[in-house]
Amino acid sequence: MMAEELKIIDSLWLLKTDAGYKIGLTNEAQEDLGNITFATMPKVGQTLKKGESLIELEAEKAVSEFSTPLSGTISAINEAAEQDPSTLDDADQKNAWIAILTDIDEAELS
Repeated sequence: MMAEELKIIDSLWLLKTDAGYKIGLTNEAQEDLGNITFATMPKVGQTLKKGESLIELEAEKAVSEFSTPLSGTISAINEAAEQDPSTLDDADQKNAWIAILTDIDEAELS
């Protein structure tokens, strides 16, 4: 099996999956924020342009907005994180995923 390849862009990680590009918070971003208390998640079906706001997080150390590293359409969000934002503090950063983007332009990654 090929190792999953996480690409790190500005405090977020990207992982190409069969469902689309999964985007999540890196451990580094988690540490900068401290405990996450509130998350404004993107909406399924929303189309974002690269650089637009993907998620806004309120945490003990900072309120931060993270912009999407890719243009695309939100095909799924991490509903567990919407219910309980501390999910985004998971030590295994792959569990701290935010959303899955489809219809992306791979050229934006190069």
